[in-house]
Amino acid sequence: MQPQIFDTAPIPAGDRFGLWLEMLARTPTLMRIRTEHADNFLARAEFLDLGAMQLIRHRYRPLDGVRTRKLIQRSDADCYLLAVTLNGVGVADQDGQRGVCPPGDITFYDCARPQELSHYADENDRAASIVALIPYDALPLPHRRLTPLFASRMSGREGIGALLADYLVRITSHPEQYHAVDAERLGGVGLDLVTTLLGRHLLSEEAVPTEVRRRALLAQVQSYVRQHLGDAMLDPRTIADAHHISVRSLHRLFEVEETTIAAYIRDERLARCRRDLADPALGDRPIQLIAGRWGFRDKAHFSRAFRAAQAETPHAYRARHLEQARNVNSAASEVNSPRTE
Repeated sequence: MQPQIFDTAPIPAGDRFGLWLEMLARTPTLMRIRTEHADNFLARAEFLDLGAMQLIRHRYRPLDGVRTRKLIQRSDADCYLLAVTLNGVGVADQDGQRGVCPPGDITFYDCARPQELSHYADENDRAASIVALIPYDALPLPHRRLTPLFASRMSGREGIGALLADYLVRITSHPEQYHAVDAERLGGVGLDLVTTLLGRHLLSEEAVPTEVRRRALLAQVQSYVRQHLGDAMLDPRTIADAHHISVRSLHRLFEVEETTIAAYIRDERLARCRRDLADPALGDRPIQLIAGRWGFRDKAHFSRAFRAAQAETPHAYRARHLEQARNVNSAASEVNSPRTE
């Protein structure tokens, strides 16, 4: 996926702030902006469409913003905005509520209601955030139930909040790693995480549809597994206990995906092993050391699992990929070597 990028850096200093305001006027977040850096407003916005959800990764000089009813009437405002602070401190006010969000925290508000915001950063630094614009009908939660959360502060450093923040950071940091055909599915994952986070803060799990809760829990479990692949003791009981569910519930979670938790762990471990075995920089590292790094402590078991998945031994797989890498590097060297006439 390729984001659309708006960057004021290549623009003459005196024109930067005006062009930033023009760009902002074309979004649902039209605001009246004040800043002490209007004479040289360095800012960058990267827009990424994920179906129903649009992500914007912002980096800008400190500012204050006000969104009035008149400005709301001039924009397409039937959407929510969720923001993760990356750098600086964000402050949001709406409906008499205020959220002060340092890096890692999340806030949420309604674009169809007046609001004020400020985003500060250390001197000579730029504030940064990731914003998700979400149409009303994309969230399966009653609009009236969400009012207590507007301009609230939610942690992005633990639980579902951490999973959502990590998801937003990963996708906007490296969108080129994802295919355009995956945009709708990735957007669906994000909406599930947003819905679950809001449901948790409403203290009403029942407000979140069952299937949304299941998919969000699945994403949480999968993230946990990926973080603990090197632990040879990783098993269904450990994973279930970490998520406060029964082992039976854990198995049912993966049955819907037509796989098992054991198969998911094995496949993720094998994927990491394949990556390392194909890496020329790790060419002198013993195969068993690579296998052990990703949780395969038994050499014979690793060989059987790898051969069953790849139809070749780990040694043959490594030799084939390293040879391909050598051929590519050799061809590149020949093309780029200086020629004597």
